[in-house]
Amino acid sequence: MHNHPSGDPKPSREDIEMTKEIQKASSALGIAIHDHLVIGRKGHASFRSLGLL
Repeated sequence: MHNHPSGDPKPSREDIEMTKEIQKASSALGIAIHDHLVIGRKGHASFRSLGLL
């Protein structure tokens, strides 16, 4: 989970790429990533709900 100070919770390209890298590393260690949330003034975004996980 992290925030976007801009207020827009839409995941950036960098957010998506970083999450893929973390998911790959965690999978190698047998750790499941259940979601990645981005919090902003206008609400939140769930990678799971957006089909990004």
